[in-house]
Amino acid sequence: MTLADFPRFSTDVAARPSRIDGPKLAVALHDVEPATFRRCHDIREWLYDRGVDRVTLLVIPAPQLHPFATRSPELAYWLLDRQDAGDAIAQHGLRHRQTRPARFGTRIVRHWQGGIAAEYAGMSAEATAESVEAGRRVLVDAGVTPRGFVAPAYAYTGALRAVLAERFDWWATLLGLHGNASSRSPALCLGTSSSVKRGTSPLVVRAGARFSRDLLRLDLHPADFDLPRHVDAVERVLERAQHRAAVSYDDLC
Repeated sequence: MTLADFPRFSTDVAARPSRIDGPKLAVALHDVEPATFRRCHDIREWLYDRGVDRVTLLVIPAPQLHPFATRSPELAYWLLDRQDAGDAIAQHGLRHRQTRPARFGTRIVRHWQGGIAAEYAGMSAEATAESVEAGRRVLVDAGVTPRGFVAPAYAYTGALRAVLAERFDWWATLLGLHGNASSRSPALCLGTSSSVKRGTSPLVVRAGARFSRDLLRLDLHPADFDLPRHVDAVERVLERAQHRAAVSYDDLC
């Protein structure tokens, strides 16, 4: 199977100017990996049909410690295609799974943030550097050189921030972008891990979008599209954001 087996949409996207004026929309699609590839492909096409011509794709380099391109060459081809079309490809941890317990004082926060996905919680500085470098190498070997990084579950540590400052142009936290260009703008995230998050997050996202100023950040996960209320919330946000220029995090940094 090759990329030709999947529906393609236009890749005719002009290069961005060095400065983007006016209100902006930055959509980040999380958890791109072989197991979610078909869903991510369809979500990306769905976004394009709604006028979102730039997206940041957050790729898990090695789920279960297997390089993604080995398990899914078609995903690697698709990412190269999307990169040529103007999307940003960012590194999303290494395996997107916590392997060490977090420090006692942060366990409750880490569990609420993302549970088992908080990959870098409890990891030593040496192990953090090795993990980041291993993930970056997997992406580069697949033909993608990521300029940015987003920690799984937005669970950052001091050791991780130090590594990222040396190796990447930018990294994104829940509250903003950091690196070559910094921006204070919270990410609007839908939740699926608990009944409370499933019930309240669509309302929070829609309300947050109304009050976003220059930059509106919208986080999407493949699981969001299993829930009709989540899809409806995203559609309503995109409808209200039609006056905004779609940008990737690479465009901003």
